[in-house]
Order: sequence, then C-alpha cells, then structure tokens
Amino acid sequence: MTKSLKFIARHIKTAIFQETQLTATAGVSINKFLAKMASGQNKPNGLTVILPEDAIAFVEQLPIEKFHGIGEVTAAKMHSLGIHTGADLKERSLTELTHHFGKAGQYYYKIARAEDDRPVEANRVRKSVGAETSFAQDLSDVGQMLQELEQIAQIVEQRLEKHKTRGRTLTLKVKFSDYQQLTRSKTMLASISELSTIFEIAKALFESIELENRSIRLLGISLSNLDNAKQTQVIQLPLFQNADITWE
Repeated sequence: MTKSLKFIARHIKTAIFQETQLTATAGVSINKFLAKMASGQNKPNGLTVILPEDAIAFVEQLPIEKFHGIGEVTAAKMHSLGIHTGADLKERSLTELTHHFGKAGQYYYKIARAEDDRPVEANRVRKSVGAETSFAQDLSDVGQMLQELEQIAQIVEQRLEKHKTRGRTLTLKVKFSDYQQLTRSKTMLASISELSTIFEIAKALFESIELENRSIRLLGISLSNLDNAKQTQVIQLPLFQNADITWE
C-alpha cells in the first residue's frame, strides 16, 4: 500500500515538473497538517508518506518548533511552559492551551493528537500570474538582464492568456548574487495582459533600481489584482480519487 501511495505522489511530482520544469516536495497523509509536515521532511524534491498507524508517533517525536502553525514566538512561549515536543504538547489539556494561546489553543490541542479536520481548498482563487528565472551564472550585463526580462514577460503573457485573465498590479522581483532580494510594484488604472505593456512597465521598474555594478541571480514578473478574482466554493476532495487504494 505504501508503494501505491508513493507511486501516485511520484506521478504528481512528475506532472508538475513536465508542466513547470520545477521540482516539488511531496507529503502524503490522512489530513492537511500531517501532509504539510510530511512535505517538510525531505526537501528539496523529496517524498514522505505518513500512514495512519504512524501518525501519533510521528507527531509525538516532532520538535515543537517544527510544527506547521507554530512560529518562533509561540515556540519560545511553549518552551517556557516546558513544551518541547509533540508528546509534551499532547499532555496539556484543552483548557490549559486555550488559556495560554487563546483560540489557537484548540488547533494545538488537535494537532498534538494528529487531528485536523480543515477542508482542502480544491478551487482556491488564483491571486496572481507570474514567472521567474534563476540564472546558472549571475548576470552582470544590463543588456542581457533586459533581454531575459523580456523573455519572462513573454511567459507571463502566455500564462495570462492560458488563464484568460488580466491584471492591474505588476510586481518585479530581483535577487542579487548575494541573495539580497527586492521587489518593485506598480498598479495601473486598467488591467493589462499585452507583452509590450508588461515589458514596458517591468523595464521601467527595473531601471529604477540602483544596480551599483551588482550581479543578478534571479528575475521575476507577476501580475495580481486579476480580473477574474472571485469567490469559489470550498470542497473536500477524497485524497485518492479514482485510485484503487485502501488503508490496510
């Protein structure tokens, strides 16, 4: 059965790579929390399956700062209360956790028991359309940077066409060779999707940046405030729809 789960996950990872040329880390389990935790185990490009019978043991041994939904400040507070692992968290009552952490205490109480009944948002609203490129060798020539930026703009135009949408806010993303990253944005009165306009705005934003002879490792363009942004129904899908798999 584990082999079947891994086969499905590998199939999804392969489909993602074929569509986007990007690797993906997969986590498979019985609910959103455990799947999220599984996906963080073997980055990058990893695959982890947490079976139902292993769920409690997995959570109990997990350091509290590794829990999804527990940030640095909350982890520090839990440490001060003597909570260092999932097992420690599981020992605390719902009353105690809500006293110290408010409404979030209910969530911590459940995940300590490997429980998570949040629905999967299968039809989430797309908030942006974009593309970015990381360069094998850092770019130092401005002309080459603009050439790459235009190619990225072409990809964005194609993706806007694919999703049949337009956007009003264009964001330029730049990462330098020292990994410092910055963004510049501009919001238009009217939505755009044409290559010439996308590149013109991205180029203007790019030229507003002080390069100071710095090399660039990554460039990206995205459009948000999309025309087709609207609420969609949230539904819970079966994890293995149309797959002949049972938990044994």
